[in-house]
Amino acid sequence: MHYGKIAAAASILLLCISCSQGSQPASNRPSSAPPRVSGAGNNAAVRVEIKEEEGRYVLLRGGQPYEIKGAGIDSGDAGTLAAHGGNAFRTWGTDNARATGRQVLDEAAALGLTVAMCIDIGRERHGFDYDDEQAVAEQLAYARGEVLKYKDHPALLAWIIGNEPNLDFKNPKVFDAINDISEMIHDVDGNHPTTTALAGFSEELAGLLERRAPDLDLISIQMYAELVNLPRYIDAMSFDQPYFVTEWGTIGHWEVATTPWGAAIEQNSSEKARHYLTSYETAIAANPEQVVGNFVFLWGQKQERTPTWYGMFLEDGTETETVDVMHYIWNGAWPDNRSPGIESMLLASKPASKNVVLAAGEKYEASVKAVDPDGDALDYRWVIMRESAATQTGGDREEVPETLPGLIEGTDRHSVVVTAPGQPGAYRLFVYVYDGKGHAGHANIPFQVHRVDLALNSAVQVRGLRRRD
Repeated sequence: MHYGKIAAAASILLLCISCSQGSQPASNRPSSAPPRVSGAGNNAAVRVEIKEEEGRYVLLRGGQPYEIKGAGIDSGDAGTLAAHGGNAFRTWGTDNARATGRQVLDEAAALGLTVAMCIDIGRERHGFDYDDEQAVAEQLAYARGEVLKYKDHPALLAWIIGNEPNLDFKNPKVFDAINDISEMIHDVDGNHPTTTALAGFSEELAGLLERRAPDLDLISIQMYAELVNLPRYIDAMSFDQPYFVTEWGTIGHWEVATTPWGAAIEQNSSEKARHYLTSYETAIAANPEQVVGNFVFLWGQKQERTPTWYGMFLEDGTETETVDVMHYIWNGAWPDNRSPGIESMLLASKPASKNVVLAAGEKYEASVKAVDPDGDALDYRWVIMRESAATQTGGDREEVPETLPGLIEGTDRHSVVVTAPGQPGAYRLFVYVYDGKGHAGHANIPFQVHRVDLALNSAVQVRGLRRRD
């Protein structure tokens, strides 16, 4: 039986981020990993289904209730997920930058994990034309080939048909194509449910899904800052179907305050960790009747507006405080050694919220206040980068901004002297705080560099505006 008919209702605004870059193994692993999936390496599909039992939807795997402890992984390290108590991950394609779908599933099985595998489909914003019948037919044939390759793998959990297929879309035929793929899956694979991961969920969108994609078994919701409001939205909609939360995590770069020059102000690693915990407790744990699975974003690292915005790891695989939070959620206890916490960061005696403007070539003090829950000695690393000029949406690939060396005195201390770059423009100062045990905290401040006269005028104007406010 399918559960995919989506009732039209009031709007829920969701936005999502897509694809990720990977992380490497890190320390602080629990003493034992989850049990291996039986049948790994054999054609031994495990049936997964959703059933309603006494007013509550339950995900069953092999006939037994299966509580997903999931994360989003593209090229990240699945071993750390298993070591921290996770049991499932989602992808954004059958293959990724480092492995084929078969390799992804085999690795998952060996680690005792399951995979909600995404079939990547064409996006209108990337030029795919859903009026092109030949292109749509070729896409369906491609999807069929991918399903036939992997449908019998014991680690397969579910099929996600496209990520953000409706982001900036105009042609509703994308949902016809999704429905055709779902029907094809149900025809050749009777063991795994189908869903699509939506960017946005409005009354209009719900109507389109009901009319054009009724074959889906469930929907997938992706939300960031707004996730804490999801239970209220669900109640207002009288929405009574099961759903996944396939992306959730930090506050999105489109959801935060910006500087007058348009730089988004990022939370530090401790603020992110608190948001993760609040989001989970408020929106996921609070609705077990309908939430049949969730996948935290992002178990890995990627460049999206900054190198630290969405990843739960640094580029070298170092864990941050958000990993501690997920360990706590999945195990009911904090890890033995925890990540450093960030209390504050200042540049020229100002936090990021005060719109830091510096004079080209002048020197300024920068400092960070960090604490370690375990009393570990802390090391510091400071970096200046140009502000990202990226305008991509939906998590599309971005270039890493240029790093400017030689502008920081005492880069290994909690307080340093920064020389403002000589070229006017937008920049960002990052600090990383390491505990020597595989964990780190991080923070950053966007700042603008003017010529000396312009910098002074800008400071006066900002102060004047603040007085009037």
